[in-house]
Amino acid sequence: MIDQPVCLTLIVPHQLRDEVFDHLAEQSDLVSGFTASQGAGHGAEVRLHTAAERVKGHADQTVVQVVLAGKDAGRLLDRLRVSFTGTKLVYWTTPVTELGTID
Repeated sequence: MIDQPVCLTLIVPHQLRDEVFDHLAEQSDLVSGFTASQGAGHGAEVRLHTAAERVKGHADQTVVQVVLAGKDAGRLLDRLRVSFTGTKLVYWTTPVTELGTID
C-alpha cells in the first residue's frame, strides 16, 4: 500500500515564525522543504497580540505548507505538539492527488 502524500498547513502567529521555521528545518528526516506566505487571521478564536493588530482587526500570521507522506505528517505533528505546546498553532491536512515539477 502506498502512503498517499498530504499537505500539512500550519497557521503560525507572527512572533513564532522564525522558531517554527527553524524547527521545520531541523526535521530533515521528514521535511525536505516548505512554503510560507503571509496571512491575516480573523475570527473569535484569533489572538490579537499587538496594538497594531488590534487597530487592524486581524492577527499577522504566516501560512506554512509542507507536502509529505501521510504517516510522516503524523510524526511531524507529534514533534510540533511537543515543541509548541500551549501556542495554539492551527493546522490541517489535505490529500495531495498529484505532485510534480514542470521543467
